Amino acid sequence: MRYLRNFAFYPAFYLGSLLITSASLIALPFSVDRFRYFVRMWSNWQRWCLTHLLGCEIVIEGSGPLDEPVLYAIKHESFFEAIDAPALFDTPSVFAKEELFRIPLWGRAAAAFGLVPVQRNAGARALMQMIRSAKALVADGRPLVIFPEGTRVPHGEAKPLQSGFAGLYKMLGLPVVPVAVDSGPVYHRGLKKPGRITYRFGEPIPPGLPRDEIEVRVREAINALN
Repeated sequence: MRYLRNFAFYPAFYLGSLLITSASLIALPFSVDRFRYFVRMWSNWQRWCLTHLLGCEIVIEGSGPLDEPVLYAIKHESFFEAIDAPALFDTPSVFAKEELFRIPLWGRAAAAFGLVPVQRNAGARALMQMIRSAKALVADGRPLVIFPEGTRVPHGEAKPLQSGFAGLYKMLGLPVVPVAVDSGPVYHRGLKKPGRITYRFGEPIPPGLPRDEIEVRVREAINALN
């Protein structure tokens, strides 16, 4: 049964992704709202494939997303939570690796949606441009999403946060909501399996804390499901 579920999931999800991404780019010159609708559809399509084809369940614990712009710091165990962000949040802007913007079709859609490219080895000028872009998105009422470990981390492991996270926290001056997620055992593998994926939203952490304190609190909270 597990093999049959995967046999159904992969063609459905990737073909649907191609069609939806193409439709979003066709809609973009005519309507930003319609373009964003297709982006959310892509996230919801992943959820549909997960729940109906793979037999997964998605659970949210804690207070869930807030109505105000904040910086969500999310555990990153698989592609699931990155793709799911537009379904989980209201028009989120995600900090994403710059190389992802080179993916055909998807990269153009990501840039148009307002994702913020992260140049890991960039200098101060690039960092300030990233901060300006993020502040403009916040001023537009959009939440920010970051994966502070910087890459996917296998379930059960807890790695140090990237050094740039504390700098972003300080310069943006936003509350941080840490979010634990345990998608790895279900999704981060070639052969996916049925199971439960849980988001656990922590309490908001106020701005202005020292670097050591914010890093410890976020690291503990995002690994709460490990």
